[in-house]
Amino acid sequence: MSDRHTSPDDARDQNPHHDDPPPARQDERPRFLQVVHSVLAALLGVQSGANRERDFQKGKAGDYIGVFVVMVIALVIGMFIVVSIVINAATGG
Repeated sequence: MSDRHTSPDDARDQNPHHDDPPPARQDERPRFLQVVHSVLAALLGVQSGANRERDFQKGKAGDYIGVFVVMVIALVIGMFIVVSIVINAATGG
């Protein structure tokens, strides 16, 4: 028999996982920046398989569609501005 008494500190030292953060919930929806990242990656054709699986299993289609529409509108406006600047510079106006 052992006469050793363990204190709470000893028990904590014996548990190697006492400083680990709690595991992420499996039913969490992707955060906004994750949605933006996924849409950008999909637009460029470089989406990873793991992110694609997460998007299809946990994401809402409306989130991705909304971000996509905003990004496409921003792209069109950006292209319009660049073309206008180039045309003005080329015509001297």
